[in-house]
Amino acid sequence: MGSVRARAAAGATVVVALALIAAGTAVLLVLRGNLQNQAGLQAEVAAREVAAQLATGTAYGKLDLPDGDDHPVVVAADDGRVLAAGEDVRAVDGKRVTGVSGRAGGVAPSGDDEDDDDDRALRPGEVDDDVTYRDGSADVDGTVAAYRFAVMEAKDTRGEQVTVRAGSALAPERDAVGSVRDAMLIGLPPLLGVVAGVTWLMTRRALRPVEGIRGEMAAITASTDLSRRVPVPASKDEIGRLARTTNETLAALESSVERQRRFVADASHELRSPIASLRTQLEVGVAHPELLDVPGAVEDTVRLQRLAADLLLLARLDAGERPAGTRVELAAMVREESSQRVADRVPVRLGELAGGEVAGSRPQLARVLTNLLDNAQRHAVSAVRVAVVREGEGIVLRVEDDGPGVPEGDRERIFERFVRLDDARARDDGGAGLGLAIARDVAVRHGGSLGVRTGSVFELRLPVAG
Repeated sequence: MGSVRARAAAGATVVVALALIAAGTAVLLVLRGNLQNQAGLQAEVAAREVAAQLATGTAYGKLDLPDGDDHPVVVAADDGRVLAAGEDVRAVDGKRVTGVSGRAGGVAPSGDDEDDDDDRALRPGEVDDDVTYRDGSADVDGTVAAYRFAVMEAKDTRGEQVTVRAGSALAPERDAVGSVRDAMLIGLPPLLGVVAGVTWLMTRRALRPVEGIRGEMAAITASTDLSRRVPVPASKDEIGRLARTTNETLAALESSVERQRRFVADASHELRSPIASLRTQLEVGVAHPELLDVPGAVEDTVRLQRLAADLLLLARLDAGERPAGTRVELAAMVREESSQRVADRVPVRLGELAGGEVAGSRPQLARVLTNLLDNAQRHAVSAVRVAVVREGEGIVLRVEDDGPGVPEGDRERIFERFVRLDDARARDDGGAGLGLAIARDVAVRHGGSLGVRTGSVFELRLPVAG
């Protein structure tokens, strides 16, 4: 049962088997009930014919009784004497009714279903309309069989009240029920086999695209070629959606792996320059201590330290690190961080500082502000301005400068890692191109966004806490 096809076939077979058994049982019960009612109706007709003869004055010995094999009849008096019985009828329910077929004598069989409580007196020549039914057995010419008996009261023309009991054989009913049952039992296994086979084939056909998807995924895993895609069936069902979702996942994975490779390559390239510069200075210092450029070595070390810190933060963000849920007052943070920037080339001016708290990590949000201010300092001519404003259910941190601004076509590209628009600019002045990428990642992790509204205005939008 390790196969989906096997489980589906087995499940469908079990369900169909249970349904057929329930339906077959219901059919047999209805058929049996109808045949029993039909036998009871035939017995009633036979009993009424005999009762009608008695009501019209026909003598007991001259009654036209039906054949005992089909409809055994017994006419009995109130005291139990058998007044007449059908041909060859010897016993009913194991009690003898005649010594000689068709002659009076013997003891009438007891009838538990007779209407003994009916106290209404019948007039001579009248037949009671009430009929009771019961199942029993009768011995006809030495053969005992099951019958459906109809029992009714009548009064002959002489005023003697009698009980007429007529039966109808149940053998045809039982034979018919048995034949239907046997046909069902014989036909059930082949039908279940057909159901299992059709379900197996249909499930195999339905799962064929899934097998194709699995095979292609196995090939992709073995080859590590993420540019490959699984086949998409033409049908617009769950399997088609699965194939499309799988391809979307592969595309996202390919993009992520490519981004990771590019990140590693760019990081290695960025680390190589300060490390090489620092190594050169140290080697010169070892050979000629008087030529050692200590400030340059310190500067390279600081640059290397900042780059390592940026790479570590990006690694934590890529790993899905979520910020702490502490509340941060943005206006207070802006005042504190701005007051510490005393060595900036362009003084930072504070605009509107609206009150409002956001949920998140203060160090990470402070890092966003620092990166935005550093970016503004590199491009500003004479002014850098910071403001905090409330807009609806959110709060906006706005940083702007009076520099040339970012071209419209580059307003998204600048947030990519290791991207510097001015390739001719010195690395020491332009940085490694990670500041804005880190700032946007932190903004997204805080449930907000970071973008360029106009050429030189950067806006950090965050939801208000609580």
